[in-house]
Amino acid sequence: MRTAAVEKKTHSPKAKHPTELIRKIQKGLRFSELETLQNSIDLPFERLAAKLAISRSTLQRRKAAGRLSPDESDKVMRLSRLLEHATNVFGDIERARAWLKFPQRGLGGAIPLDYAETEVGAREVDNLLGRIEYSVYT
Repeated sequence: MRTAAVEKKTHSPKAKHPTELIRKIQKGLRFSELETLQNSIDLPFERLAAKLAISRSTLQRRKAAGRLSPDESDKVMRLSRLLEHATNVFGDIERARAWLKFPQRGLGGAIPLDYAETEVGAREVDNLLGRIEYSVYT
């Protein structure tokens, strides 16, 4: 796997000013950024697309156009942010991926990637990561 290269290519919301991120999302991310997320999170493309609520036909249209919609871009950024946070908390991308794909007691037994399909769920995953990071895991 290309984990070293992938780690450097994951989206870094903290690295850019929020205004830049908003403009980038409103314009629509390049399709290649979805491919980067897919490689980083190590999920089959179809499963990742389902988590982002993108149908197979829409996915093909986006690939041909080379750009995602603003809503799809926002969801890609959400998962990228969580992957980056988990990587920072656990120290490496492999452990972050495993944590994101495994049921977590702090989420009532839900799988973080499933929970993060909504913004509210993503905030809960982010909060749990923060509690783990600061040893306040309850």
